[in-house]
Amino acid sequence: MPLNIDCNACVTKTATTNQRPFRVNRSYPKILRNRKQRIERRLQPKNWEDQPRPMFKASNIHYEMAPRTAALNCGGIGAMHLMVQRLGLVEDLDRQLHLLKVHLPYHESDHVLNLAYNLLAGGQRLEDLEVRRQDEVFLNGLGAERIPDPTTAGDFTRRFSVEDIVTLEECLNRARLAVWKVQPEGFLKEAFIDVDGPIAQTYGECKAGMDISYKGIWGYAPLLVSLANTKEVLYLVNRPGNAASQSGSVEWIDRAMELVMQVAGSVTLRGDTDFSHTEQLDRWDRAGRKFILGIDAHPKLVKLAEALEKGAWKPFEREPKYDLLTEPRPKAFRYKEQVVIERQFENQKLVGEALAEIEYQPAKCSRTYRVIILRKNISVQKGEKALLEEVRYFFYITNRKDKAEKIVGLANGRGDQENVIEQLKNGVNAMRMPVNDLVSNWAYMVMAALAWNLKAWYGLLMPNRQRGIELVKMEFRRFLQAIMLLPCQVVRTARRVIYRILGYNSWLKDFFATWERLQGLVLVE
Repeated sequence: MPLNIDCNACVTKTATTNQRPFRVNRSYPKILRNRKQRIERRLQPKNWEDQPRPMFKASNIHYEMAPRTAALNCGGIGAMHLMVQRLGLVEDLDRQLHLLKVHLPYHESDHVLNLAYNLLAGGQRLEDLEVRRQDEVFLNGLGAERIPDPTTAGDFTRRFSVEDIVTLEECLNRARLAVWKVQPEGFLKEAFIDVDGPIAQTYGECKAGMDISYKGIWGYAPLLVSLANTKEVLYLVNRPGNAASQSGSVEWIDRAMELVMQVAGSVTLRGDTDFSHTEQLDRWDRAGRKFILGIDAHPKLVKLAEALEKGAWKPFEREPKYDLLTEPRPKAFRYKEQVVIERQFENQKLVGEALAEIEYQPAKCSRTYRVIILRKNISVQKGEKALLEEVRYFFYITNRKDKAEKIVGLANGRGDQENVIEQLKNGVNAMRMPVNDLVSNWAYMVMAALAWNLKAWYGLLMPNRQRGIELVKMEFRRFLQAIMLLPCQVVRTARRVIYRILGYNSWLKDFFATWERLQGLVLVE
């Protein structure tokens, strides 16, 4: 049965009636304040005199082993595990996911969280699990006698079938809904779902399901369906490397829409021309789903655009990405363009843009839809000479009623999904494809992407909304430095595991506030 979080939960409320009330040691605000003041005094501007020695002047450095005190470098892992427990994810995974006949000694949740926690602790590959399992303090911090080694973890991924992966993703989505349901009123008032099909390169030669893409790259072609508002991965699907971007995407788009509509006021699907899915538009429109999709500039549409009268076009000026609070900076010199001109390369420069719109009925639709036409006037140059003027058309099909300028702006906003893809590839390393076939690599991708989603959920649960949004937008490696890689002493008592943070950074105040809130969340079955 899905678990939901009581929307009225606050940081002072106890977890459940059968749990002991939690006690918060309120000494930490004073410690944080003192450490903040010390570092501010140290870093405040001063008029330096010429220094005779470099700033890094420590020389007589010695190393010793602490005989009693034990610490770890990823103190944030305890807060992540607390969040996972409060969301009911551990119980849900063990109840729904049946991959092990007996638990000797691990449960399904142990394996799933082991892979995600490895990445949250700073690991980058499957082999880094060996560092975690050799770390006694890490094990103590999670209350674990031991954790799976890399070989056992790889074997676990090979136990998955496609149905098991779907079950895993639905478990994660129930935890996601629990986070969404405690958000302030108006959260996801207007949700945007982005879809794309990146290429995940692999250099192995013995990985089943790999193939060569249209770019000549060997590997897989995952399908990514993400929520633009929070950058969360909703669904991640592995496919052979030669699969078309849109192949099999309708099922996962429908799943994502159903999921988001449980909380959102409205949902808009965004995708490039590969995902126009004109045979699905009528069904989505009848269901109240919005869409802004690219559509190929085929001869029929280009002919319609060229037949428009001059008065149908209006100049298009893009809005600035942000408001200037000070004087505008001078533009940096474009060295790349200078090289292109000096070496007489062909150079394409945008001269101007214009917008128009028409009503258009695709062949597989029973009604007409708005098509926004973006015309780009491009000057093709070689060196300092202009060779010719070129016109290119871009088409967006939509059932939204917004102005054409806003439609184009929203469509271009889908480009931010490329940042999510980059983070999954190089931040989380979810697309490393470390195991031996398509399905097992798919399972690994989903479990690794959980680390990225946990970052988003932690930001959404942060009491300070502005800081939480900043955390949601943060790159994964910076998130590790801010929240996860906190030097901690771990002390186990009869009833508690105590993480004593030994360092300081500017995020610790928000870290403690979120921890207090997690302590007070109430789960309702």
